[in-house]
Amino acid sequence: MTLESTAATATTRPTAAGVAHDARNEGPGRDDANRAIAPIGTILLVAIAVILAAGVGTATFGGAPLQEPAPTASLSLSADSEELTVRHLGGDALDADELRLEVTVDGDPLAHQPPVPFFSATGFRPGPTGAFNVAGDTTLSPGETASFRIAGTNSPFPSAGDRVAVTVYSEGYRLAQLTARVR
Repeated sequence: MTLESTAATATTRPTAAGVAHDARNEGPGRDDANRAIAPIGTILLVAIAVILAAGVGTATFGGAPLQEPAPTASLSLSADSEELTVRHLGGDALDADELRLEVTVDGDPLAHQPPVPFFSATGFRPGPTGAFNVAGDTTLSPGETASFRIAGTNSPFPSAGDRVAVTVYSEGYRLAQLTARVR
């Protein structure tokens, strides 16, 4: 009786790249499932790279809307007792809905700032004029004026000779720093 031993031997053959290739999974009836892993991984990596490149390109080259520049305008201020008048001398038309005013009297800010446009507000007499009045056209164009009157309940109340300053902000940007002496 002779015992024969059969051992499974792996045959390898060099590939075009010079790396040994295991031939055990080749041939009819062999499972080729492991062969699909590398191409799927490559496709996924390429897809991720393309998506990232598209996102960076969109953000860099105009996918996000550009912010419009702040308007420019030349303004002047006159102060007569309790009334402050802003005159638009030239430049862009200003939408009062996008303006914020800060008023100081001799360097001290008013307790209540004007919420332009408005009709009646704490610290101010009712009925501002021009673009500062919410009931009318709230666009201040070149050649136009807009005014408001400070009420005696606001402090500091301007008196003759006081220096009044109005800082005008548009869309978060400081547009103008106006000053006048109260007459």
